[in-house]
Amino acid sequence: MDIQTIIPARRAAVAFVFVTVLIDILSFGIIIPVLPHLIERLGGGGIAKAALWVGLFGTLFATIQFICSPIQGALSDRFGRRLVILLSNLGIGIDFLFMALVNTVPLLLIGRFFSGAFAASFTTANAYIADITPPHKRAASYGLLGSAFGIGFIIGPALGGFLGHIDMRLPFFAAALLALANFCYGLFILPESLPVERRSKRFDWSHANPFGAVMLLRRYPSVFGLASVVFMSNLAHYVLQSVFVLYADYRYGWGAQKVGYTLALTGACNALVQAWLVRKLVPALGERRTVRLGLTFGALGFGLMAFAASWPVFLCAIPLLALWGLAGPSMQALITHRVDPHEQGRLQGAISSLSSLAGIFGPALFTQIFAAAIAGHAALHLPGAPFLLASLLLGLGAWIAWRVTRKLPLHVRHEHDGAAVVEPG
Repeated sequence: MDIQTIIPARRAAVAFVFVTVLIDILSFGIIIPVLPHLIERLGGGGIAKAALWVGLFGTLFATIQFICSPIQGALSDRFGRRLVILLSNLGIGIDFLFMALVNTVPLLLIGRFFSGAFAASFTTANAYIADITPPHKRAASYGLLGSAFGIGFIIGPALGGFLGHIDMRLPFFAAALLALANFCYGLFILPESLPVERRSKRFDWSHANPFGAVMLLRRYPSVFGLASVVFMSNLAHYVLQSVFVLYADYRYGWGAQKVGYTLALTGACNALVQAWLVRKLVPALGERRTVRLGLTFGALGFGLMAFAASWPVFLCAIPLLALWGLAGPSMQALITHRVDPHEQGRLQGAISSLSSLAGIFGPALFTQIFAAAIAGHAALHLPGAPFLLASLLLGLGAWIAWRVTRKLPLHVRHEHDGAAVVEPG
């Protein structure tokens, strides 16, 4: 029986996918506070040498996700979502256990390699939501998944810091336990969302690589345009991961405690927007308008951060950045409306590859701009220059989103016969 005809089963499946994404984010958030210190302890040579290793770890992780995301997506199109999600959870759990036990930096790097390969489960989770959710409800469902990121980044680093204070290996064991527990839960609970008749007939390696996946996007002009906006949005987001701590210390003299409180506030605001506000605004405004509104708020938030002379003004930018969260779920919904059902996995793999590509270049781009902006010989002393670039990226993204969606309908709804019908916009 088709899963879409069973409302309770569909709700249970959405809940499981939400928990899967939340546990993925929790498991990675838990190790954030301790991974650099563990690298420093295992590698020796002090902070400077550890910093080089940490940079290598980050680049490797993003590169592997860039390669593996379309592979996971294509595998889920061919063999179903359930198998890929479960194997991803199992692989992550075993990998975290491996990293908890190794005693050299190269072995830890190997563990991080496999983390990047298995952690592409968000690709399949997005495809799963597209399978089981009517088009007019997808933005709200993607908003729910987005809120898992906010919740995960509130709880994960705090829990990891607490456990790491007891023992530096303990967060890795906790992450492994979470992932393996989720695998066991899903093994008995999670139904398949993609019927056999809707699956791809074969696994095609030409479609399961990042460049072949991009060619899929080229076949859908509006999707290709929105995918470029996804790339710019993800690139802009790396300014927070790359220079936020350095910027807050340089400009406002913040220590780790204030930074932690600020990140927790940011995560809480983001979770509220994606879990509640998306569900309220999208039906009223439509996905197309909501995308532009979210990107505009994000551009304003980063612009305010760039020129905030005092920390209270800087904090005022956080609600604006949280409203940026309106854009992501609405873009996902718009994109999934325009791609055939049997290609949803490949689509999400292509989108995830673009996000990973941003992770390869983003950290170096923003840290170099920050270093140049505060250098003594800089022509213009502007510590907020990285945030200004992020603001410009989102502003450009809002303009592209307007260009590629201006002829699209505002809403898509399902009639009783199951056919998708567009409303004039």
